Amino acid sequence: MVKRSSQPLSVWFMVWDVVVTSAAWVGAYMVRFDTGIPLVNNHQPDFELCVRNLPLICILCLVSYRVTRMYEIHRMRRFREEMVAVGKGVALLSLLVMSTNFARQYPYESRLAMVLFGVLTFAGVLACRRVSWSVLGRLRSRGYNQSHALIVGTGRLARRTARSLENASWMGIQTVAYVDDQHGQTHFDHPVLGPIVDLPKFVYEQHIEHVFIALPLNRYSDARRVFDVLSQTLVDVRLVADVPALTALSLTTSTLHGMTFIGLRESPYHGLNLVVKRIMDIGLSLFAIALFAPFMAAIAALIKVTSTGPILYRQERCSLNGKSFSMLKFRTMCVNAEVAGPAMTAQKDPRRTRLGSILRTTNLDELPQFFNVLRGDMSLVGPRPERPYYVNKFRKTIPNYMARHAVKCGITGWAQVNGWRGNSSLRKRVQYDLYYITHWNPMFDLRIIVLTAWKMIFGRQRHAY
Repeated sequence: MVKRSSQPLSVWFMVWDVVVTSAAWVGAYMVRFDTGIPLVNNHQPDFELCVRNLPLICILCLVSYRVTRMYEIHRMRRFREEMVAVGKGVALLSLLVMSTNFARQYPYESRLAMVLFGVLTFAGVLACRRVSWSVLGRLRSRGYNQSHALIVGTGRLARRTARSLENASWMGIQTVAYVDDQHGQTHFDHPVLGPIVDLPKFVYEQHIEHVFIALPLNRYSDARRVFDVLSQTLVDVRLVADVPALTALSLTTSTLHGMTFIGLRESPYHGLNLVVKRIMDIGLSLFAIALFAPFMAAIAALIKVTSTGPILYRQERCSLNGKSFSMLKFRTMCVNAEVAGPAMTAQKDPRRTRLGSILRTTNLDELPQFFNVLRGDMSLVGPRPERPYYVNKFRKTIPNYMARHAVKCGITGWAQVNGWRGNSSLRKRVQYDLYYITHWNPMFDLRIIVLTAWKMIFGRQRHAY
């Protein structure tokens, strides 16, 4: 049996939900009608009508919040889950209030007041819960309100699970010991109590509330045995998925007719995320083109004066889904620099022109790529694009290399701002690129853009040649 709620916390949240929702209902009336906002029909409902509706608001809020699972309280609940649950609860509450008042033909009507009520309720309930969880997390970090856990397994995944629980001290889950039938090591960060068959005894003796099954893929058959052994206990059981070796992108779950599907390699750019990413690319690239237009014109003139050949250099690169495109750069090398075939740029490369050395060191040769971003070939932030020749070479030797092409390539990226660019460790670059893809969000993009600008102005660019 899995315990999904904590009774004292649920009561605490119920009380404050009612208080905050009631305050939001009254506050919405006062903001709408007592702040000088023009009336639509020159009619202001009596404040008494608002107050008389409070009992109904309290009942409906508890029903709505209960239905949307706002009171499923557990130690591993994240703030993002809390925010989604509160959003659903407030939306359902607003619909119930409007439909109930309409059915009763209640004279208190105001669309703006209802919108204000929804906004104030969402902000108030979410803020109250955020403060409550923060205080509880601090208390747990100091040793209060602790619960005990056993980890089934003694391998890499089990020890990693123990470290994660220790680092997340805000959950207040303490690892007591490991439990496993087989273990070849003699030293562990926690003791090994014994075999799986004795789990019920360990749960009773150690006052265990959580059991984490952290077994490698080749031992997943033992997970069923653990469930059978624990079937007579009231303990929270969680399966830790051993997927780091399989997945390179975000781990997602979905259900279909009662079956659970785990997505191991899915791009984070979908739906609204894709729209936000594209809007950012268009807006910021237009701003950059307008800002750097005089510099680009000056660089073009200098290239024309100092060396023979075209101003721009077009090179085939791979982007989203491995699709090739023509990437633009200011020419920094002499004409026919690769007459002998593709070659990585090296430090003090003799193929560079005198101006080209400066442009590459300062990254100014990349400025024309803002037009690639505007055209949709690239993004401002993402893994740096590679040539098809090297993609075909690296895909055979670097694990998960092709996962970089699940998103558009970028002018700059997480690997670049951390110094992994140019002729540096390819495995490190892939590692940082996959971290970026897995943890992508708009604020992460903005952070990388700011870091890129900072390093260009004040930092020393490693491997910039």
